Amino acid sequence: MYDLPSDLPRLRTLEQQLSIWIRHVRTAIAAAEQREQERQQGEERRPPTPDWIVELGIGQGAPPSEVHAGHCHAAGKRRREISREQALALLADGVRACAHCRPDTDLGVL
Repeated sequence: MYDLPSDLPRLRTLEQQLSIWIRHVRTAIAAAEQREQERQQGEERRPPTPDWIVELGIGQGAPPSEVHAGHCHAAGKRRREISREQALALLADGVRACAHCRPDTDLGVL
């Protein structure tokens, strides 16, 4: 069935090599399971996506520069979560709405 050597020394050598490979495979499996567990814990601990965010400008006081939906990929790093009412007020005050996520449409301002 298999082309294995017939003598005992070569069979023992083959057994030893396969044992080494089994240890490597089991180590790789354990590492993959650890990564998967960490990924799942990260998803469970991730805070919920906010409904609305405001992107802030640069400088003292960091004036608001753009309103985004919470899931928007185009929002910059300088941002904070805001309520629906705050988003409506900022848009009414002339703060620009993001051209990608169109929060003004979702808020019914447009």
